[in-house]
Amino acid sequence: MAGHVYIGSFTSAGGRGLTTAAVDPDTGALTVLGDTADVPNPSFLALSADRRTLYAVSETEPEGAAAAFSLADPAAPALLGAPVPVRGGAPTHLAVHQGHLLTANYAAPGSVSVLSLDGNGALGAVRSVLEHEGDGPVRERQEGPHAHAVVTDPSGRWAVSVDLGTDSVRVCELDAAGGELEIERELGLRSGIGPRHLTFHPDGGHAYVMNELDSVVTVCRWDAERGSLRPLAEVRVLPEGADGENYPSELVISRDGRFAWAANRGHNSIAVLGVDESGEQLELLDTVGCGGDWPRHLTLDPAGTRLYAANERSGDVTWFDVDPGTGIPKQGGSLALPAVSCVLFG
Repeated sequence: MAGHVYIGSFTSAGGRGLTTAAVDPDTGALTVLGDTADVPNPSFLALSADRRTLYAVSETEPEGAAAAFSLADPAAPALLGAPVPVRGGAPTHLAVHQGHLLTANYAAPGSVSVLSLDGNGALGAVRSVLEHEGDGPVRERQEGPHAHAVVTDPSGRWAVSVDLGTDSVRVCELDAAGGELEIERELGLRSGIGPRHLTFHPDGGHAYVMNELDSVVTVCRWDAERGSLRPLAEVRVLPEGADGENYPSELVISRDGRFAWAANRGHNSIAVLGVDESGEQLELLDTVGCGGDWPRHLTLDPAGTRLYAANERSGDVTWFDVDPGTGIPKQGGSLALPAVSCVLFG
């Protein structure tokens, strides 16, 4: 039985907005079912826990917004009310956390907004905005804070925000009554590294920070009791001798925790990393072509056997069959879609 995939894009660059596609479980091939451009620049997507509601950022400036779509008919997402301004510019990421929707807002000053949700999954008002503070040494990119991602930790207690502008990760706790995020700890990473996204290992005790301004993954130990991250090592995601500009975007972990894959924008590759049993040692095994230009996002299918890359500049989604023994992806096909930015399985 075919499933459904939701694909975000930049309408400002010619994208179709939110695209719904059917996925063939045997081949991984995608077939477009429909598009909606009701929300400008729905560049990142997330699902509610019951998978009945789809959420999208609207990555616009000077103020961005968030939107909710009903998936009563999974083949035709229906907008649940008008997009809600988030009181922050250029939201790039979002997460459902403890009955609220959190957005990471990139435009300076970077911030995280907390929006209420009603019983049907529709968006309510912004309850609070946590503004980040600080800067970094790469002046053209780190003149101020730039929140790039916000995720819930595996315990469900902590909201973790990643800031490219301040070279730091903030661990926050949500005051559900007041709707405010309170910073518990802030972890400073190496100066100028430019953290972009964070992914937790399936063991719940480790996390990996994908850095955009230096092509490395920071391996961290995660303590859910204390809400603390401890950096252990850095691992490059480019082969020796690779030159030219490169800005890694996304990192995903295999279901069994044995492999990780990183998207390299510029090098236009997918880095294949082996993960040891402890979760603390990563090794670059290989890089393979992403099948396009500027892979902004990577995701695994629900079975964990295929990778999908959203190649923003070439305007296509490519899919890869993953060798379960080696972790090496082999391209299976592609779907042309302009200015794609995110792929999410329903």
